[in-house]
Amino acid sequence: MSQRVLVTGGAGFIGHHVIDEILRRTDWDVVCLDRLDYSGNLNRIEEILRSHSPMDRTRVQLVYHDLKAELNPQTRALIGRVDIILHLAAASHVDRSIEFPLEFLYDNTVGTVNLLDYARTLDTLDRFVYFSTDEVFGPAPLGVNYKEYDRYNSSNPYSASKAAAEEFCVSYQNTYKMPLIITHTMNVFGERQLPEKFIPKCIRNVRDGKLITIHANADCTIPGSRFYIHASDVADALLFLLEPPYSIQENIVHNASGYQTSFKIPKFNIVGKEEINNLELAQMIADVQHKELHYELVDFHSSRPGHDLRYALSGELMKSLGWVPNVSLRERIHQMVGWSFNNTRWLNL
Repeated sequence: MSQRVLVTGGAGFIGHHVIDEILRRTDWDVVCLDRLDYSGNLNRIEEILRSHSPMDRTRVQLVYHDLKAELNPQTRALIGRVDIILHLAAASHVDRSIEFPLEFLYDNTVGTVNLLDYARTLDTLDRFVYFSTDEVFGPAPLGVNYKEYDRYNSSNPYSASKAAAEEFCVSYQNTYKMPLIITHTMNVFGERQLPEKFIPKCIRNVRDGKLITIHANADCTIPGSRFYIHASDVADALLFLLEPPYSIQENIVHNASGYQTSFKIPKFNIVGKEEINNLELAQMIADVQHKELHYELVDFHSSRPGHDLRYALSGELMKSLGWVPNVSLRERIHQMVGWSFNNTRWLNL
């Protein structure tokens, strides 16, 4: 009997890439749980299914549910047997979290607890993966890349809601002995991302000769920097943690001495290969299009309260286990620009 995986937020940007990778590399059946709000879009699922065989398409089931509510008996029956839960559903818009913090508490924290409460009743559950963010650690000073167990320092209600959900995961592992994993990742990009995000916005604005705003320090001399990672690489890392040759079923302490001890919930940073500042990234996007970059550096503190100039995670733990992204950022940007020009409807949403 094949594994059956529940992907929450499966119609979202990262979620549909994860489903695509599961269909390509496994024989698992997939239940996509989504409430189809602003960030959920079934057109993503429809598009990825076109590249799969008719038989593979039958392995995907869609279930509508808003995790702010508990999973009632009818929803549980629709989902059926579950072996693995990949919890990617989340509200993630920092600006909106600053304006409506309670929405993020309900979506990200209460929603996670409702899912955990459902999961702890499953006799077949082999793994529950909670997908978290680099932002729980707050701003990273130059030269500091946060490791998996560094302290939280949330800068906005979004990151606080994700950090709170992480702690509930820890508590459920300790209380109910659930097989939980936490991952942190940052600045994911790729096909079918909403055009409000930095990379698709840059692609569109460069194409149209429009100004690009680059957030910088107070003196407007140092642009913000990130470790960007493609959604396909994130999906690859998640499957790396779930499939042989590496399996989290084996005690991680044997594989990563010095990073983790056997009594801690396993945590993993999924990080891009290289750090790049946003001006360099925008210039890279312009170079790929053979166009001039029109930009303006602005003080991020005054323009985006609750945002941070630099985020950074250490990818050394995953690297020690044998996983790193296998495609360079520049090549991914080339791919993304080419795909966007062939699929302009996603740039014009």
